[in-house]
Amino acid sequence: MVDKFNFAKKMAADKALKVGLDYALKDPAKNLPKLVDLAQKITRSEKYQAGLESFARTIEKNPTIIDYAQRFQELAPVYQENLITLFFVNATLLGTPYRQQKGEELGSNIPYTILLDPTSACNLDCQGCWAGKYEKSNQLDYATVDRIITEAKELGIHFFVLSGGEPTVYPHLFDIFADHQDCAFMMYTNGINIDEEMADKMLEVGNVSPCISIEGFSGETDDRRGSGITEKITRAMDILQEKGVLFGSSITVTRDNWDIFKDDDIVQELIDRGVFYTWLFHYIPIGSDPDMESMLTPKQRKIMAQRIPELRQNYPLFLIDFWNDGHMTGGCIAGGERYFHINASGDVEPCAFVHFAVDNIKDKPLIEVLRNPFFQEYQQRIPFSDNLYRPCPIIDVPEQLKKMVEATEARPTHPGADDLFSPDIANKLKDQANKWDRLSRPLHYQKLCQKGVIAKDFDYEACQEEELLEETKS
Repeated sequence: MVDKFNFAKKMAADKALKVGLDYALKDPAKNLPKLVDLAQKITRSEKYQAGLESFARTIEKNPTIIDYAQRFQELAPVYQENLITLFFVNATLLGTPYRQQKGEELGSNIPYTILLDPTSACNLDCQGCWAGKYEKSNQLDYATVDRIITEAKELGIHFFVLSGGEPTVYPHLFDIFADHQDCAFMMYTNGINIDEEMADKMLEVGNVSPCISIEGFSGETDDRRGSGITEKITRAMDILQEKGVLFGSSITVTRDNWDIFKDDDIVQELIDRGVFYTWLFHYIPIGSDPDMESMLTPKQRKIMAQRIPELRQNYPLFLIDFWNDGHMTGGCIAGGERYFHINASGDVEPCAFVHFAVDNIKDKPLIEVLRNPFFQEYQQRIPFSDNLYRPCPIIDVPEQLKKMVEATEARPTHPGADDLFSPDIANKLKDQANKWDRLSRPLHYQKLCQKGVIAKDFDYEACQEEELLEETKS
């Protein structure tokens, strides 16, 4: 992809940002705003320039960001350098305008990243796993994985996320990282295979960040993943922190463990253990016999929606609650909009949780897959609701998913995937979604007031009452 960029510009950007990062890490309070200003001058994307401007204003308001930047001094030099070169330069600053240009030329939206499952095999059997209904023997051969990444780089995609199954049981895992040193990778992992040897391999390639799945540190993880798993995970974190590997965590939030965020202890422990980012995934009832009882109640979700921004404001941890952060993303990011999913059998799905497809990557080049009708239908419907606290077409606006599947004749990618549309499950999802809309809509209006989209004195509580009256009449 280097020759596809302006080579001289890329080299200049690399050098300038490496120097800027060095200064920023030494004195974040003084130099981080200068680094953001430099990034604004380098990128040609109006969208990312606006994002950087917003980030610059946030730095002024929230000193925790400075504390977060100081944490990067804990990383090994190879991770400090590649954080800039691979993620910010290749994938974002230069990659974004390149993807936009290629998308216009080729008549397709080109996403920021691809979620790729090299294998569906796993060394655990966690309760309620989103991938638990796939056939466990599925695996992509290395030639296919290599082709996907190579074709993606030609389109300007330089950031990839690996999942599964369990990526660390894939026999060619580190071949992927070594053969694509111009890319940044994140992999979701249960963490139990991460030992000194594997951590040293990560340092050697320097372009992969493990994201370790947990449910909490006080028994919640063992309850869902098995006895003794918490101890193995914390040992893996200790090794990664000691060696300076950039790593994160992912937490599936359920009706049973959501209250770990009611106090600050979980966030502080994540930071103390060296975690740099945490993704929160609300439990989604997918697969055969979906478990509706593990879903967050609307009341629990509302508390989460109010609590997570407080934690972000006060702690140096990059914390994202995907289902409650729709205002940050403009709604759903799946369906090829900013990412999509390729499972271990090669089926191309809009999302890790939407187990339907019309294409298989083994049959078509990547660019043809990106043009598929399911993705086009998906992108045309985003956002699925005017209430951006309802970004998901599975649990927030479930009728949207059924319409898209029927319109494009998408097929389920494993037995039971279409149980979501059975009358019993569909009615429960719709009822839950309606309750969440009523509870979250005032929060949505409040967010619009904060952004200046609507007047700051807008009475969103009264408006909500009026809407409920209209709903009752209709």
